[in-house]
Amino acid sequence: MSDRKGKPENFGNPQSKELNEQLSFRVTKEMKDAVKAKDDPPEFCRQAIQKALDEG
Repeated sequence: MSDRKGKPENFGNPQSKELNEQLSFRVTKEMKDAVKAKDDPPEFCRQAIQKALDEG
């Protein structure tokens, strides 16, 4: 398990951007399983969402 405990500096983001908001949405079982299989699922999701926002 990772030693990340919710401190923004542990997630590689600037200290000025605190990770204090949550987002919840529905996905298929296959999508959930694929995300959970990643080394760091929360960071994977953050990066994927940011990439989509940057492209769109």
